[in-house]
Amino acid sequence: MVKQERIWITGATRSGKTSHLIRQFYQWVAVAQPNAAVPASYTLAAPHTLEPASDLLPSTGLPGILVFAAIGDNRIDLVDRLVAATQSQYSFNSTTPLGFFQDEVTLFWPLLIQQLDLKAQFPLRLNPENEQELAARLWQPEIDRVIGSQAAINEARLVRKILDLLQLAGLAGIPVEDIPLRLQQGLAKQDGELPIPFETVGMMLQQWQQWCLERGLLTYGITAGLYWQYLLEHATYRSHLIQRYSLILADDVDEYPAIARHLFEHLLNAGASAAFTFNPDGAVRLGLGADPTYLAALANQCEIVELSDRPTPSLSDDLGETLVEFAINPLRFLALPESIQAIQTVSRSELLRQTAETIIAAVQSGQVEPRNIAVISPGLDAIARYALIDILTKHQIPVESLNDQRPLISFAIVRALLTLLTLVYPGLGRLVDRDAIAEMLVVLGNRGQILDSRSATSSNPTYPTLAIDPVRAGLLADYCFAPHPERPRLLPATTFPRWDRLGYQTSEAYQAVIQWIETQQSQLEQRLIPNVVSLLDRAIQHFLLGGSSLAFDQLSALRQLIETAQHYWEVADRVRRSNAAVDQGATRQTAPPTVTISQFIQLLRNSTVTANPYPVRPIGAASNAVTLATVFQYRSSRRVHRWQFWFDAASPRWLSGVDALFASPLFLQNWSGGLWTAAHAMDANEQRLRRILLDLQSRTEERIYLCHSDLATSGQEQTGVLLTLVNAATLFTTL
Repeated sequence: MVKQERIWITGATRSGKTSHLIRQFYQWVAVAQPNAAVPASYTLAAPHTLEPASDLLPSTGLPGILVFAAIGDNRIDLVDRLVAATQSQYSFNSTTPLGFFQDEVTLFWPLLIQQLDLKAQFPLRLNPENEQELAARLWQPEIDRVIGSQAAINEARLVRKILDLLQLAGLAGIPVEDIPLRLQQGLAKQDGELPIPFETVGMMLQQWQQWCLERGLLTYGITAGLYWQYLLEHATYRSHLIQRYSLILADDVDEYPAIARHLFEHLLNAGASAAFTFNPDGAVRLGLGADPTYLAALANQCEIVELSDRPTPSLSDDLGETLVEFAINPLRFLALPESIQAIQTVSRSELLRQTAETIIAAVQSGQVEPRNIAVISPGLDAIARYALIDILTKHQIPVESLNDQRPLISFAIVRALLTLLTLVYPGLGRLVDRDAIAEMLVVLGNRGQILDSRSATSSNPTYPTLAIDPVRAGLLADYCFAPHPERPRLLPATTFPRWDRLGYQTSEAYQAVIQWIETQQSQLEQRLIPNVVSLLDRAIQHFLLGGSSLAFDQLSALRQLIETAQHYWEVADRVRRSNAAVDQGATRQTAPPTVTISQFIQLLRNSTVTANPYPVRPIGAASNAVTLATVFQYRSSRRVHRWQFWFDAASPRWLSGVDALFASPLFLQNWSGGLWTAAHAMDANEQRLRRILLDLQSRTEERIYLCHSDLATSGQEQTGVLLTLVNAATLFTTL
């Protein structure tokens, strides 16, 4: 018999939970190779010594090993540490809860086809932007009725809120049919954020789910619902699951959804061994589908290992709960230590400057390296990001803006390529204007010399010698662009009365753009261009030298553009073919290709799609960079720094900042079923603030700067909950 062990490792932030998990993993799997030596850095020390059990694993080899992390970036770090600890001796399957559900539903799709009587077709995952666009079209009649009576409603936000309800229900193990009842019980009456009758919302979601399943389309919410409601209950799937995995490692389960507990309990009941780590004060993703209280009940089935001592020092050792209590209930004076200081100004612009100057002085004096500094705020707007990046980079201090997902449309090269589409394909003339033409000529008329405002970060930006500079591009757009709703055209340079002022290089470069467009139009008429993705690739190869001359962020944007276009047309083709099959041959007018292209361009222009920069870890000089992040981004990344700058320290968003989905408390397993009141919301906000303050203190080793301006960007006075800390720190700093 194989001995079963269940370990529950609990402790505060940076108490060594993940390291203990890795050591436990090595001790278990080392039984398969008894002569393998445990690396010195991972030797388990008392009082948590756990000897390998000789009957835990079969001596003939390793069991199936399933390793979970909360999110993708954490998964990469965990995998690296596991590989280093075991010297790459053992193989395992690493994933995230959402990734696992998605992979399993895809792998066992034939079982779901049988259960739900679906069409036999391979499932296709919808990106969030596709999900929102298609749902908006399906629900358009209902949305039009609502918006017709309430003009102030934002259609995109309304659609997103409704779709998020399906995701919350799927991750919580709640049938979609029960959503209206939960909304009715929790909100009591019509909520201003959801101005549609709750019963109608339920019908809309059921209609959307059925529409997607008929076409083999999967969203995160639908995937989660299919997994817990049908797949995990299927006898054939359960037998395969037990055979595949008999050892589970799950790090940070306080960030997992409720249905992850269903999965774990099934494997534990089947005899699997498991080790979990849990942070009672973590719950970063609470409100985004995580249910830490429900997951915490797994501890009742495990041997509990409590880690109380932190291996490395942090400011939480000196303050911790004391700082939290003073911030929330400032009924007594708190003498702050020297490690907490204040930067206080009247205006926010001055605060940005002083914060940057403090960082510059510390780096230049050698007190701290950029990689050991983090600037954290409850909500970093674009102005603050740009200002800090601009000031610091001028002093040769790199900045890593954590998860700074810029909209694709913010890149000049992306806008230029979209403009190019309107000139090649007919019927898109209403989507282009003279300004767009001028920008396209500057970007594409200078092969290999791409301009982007983000790249010009130096104090005296210099531009290469351009064949088509912005001034000449403007003249060409004014005099040589012929607008037309069906066939907008670029006319010869000689159309400009003073074409001699353009110069030879500009005229030749402009003529080359015209020639390329005409060639593509001719090939389009001959059906030699398969689709828009092919045309975009041709343009990138021709005008942008295949991306070889681009900065990394621009190359990342191009990659995301191509991936988005490929997925968009794959989904559009699936919907077109499935509609015909669902309608069973009924007369249906197929939308012309230009309609799809127009919808794609408008999708990008709505800033729905963002560029996702990779790799996760900066390399070279960029690795020694100041981290710039929101509180949520910083906590999710599990980073640690010597110095932290809490920017906008007196902002009300520290207490009431929105990092949760609409109505998310109603989908927690411990929800009482009663009305969610303002008192409940205040208590939840205070608990969230407590977790934030404890976590951030534990993630800084030497110093915290409370950066406060009396006035916010809007001109309003900032009197948030942390103002008492700012005042106490200011008093100490001035003494």
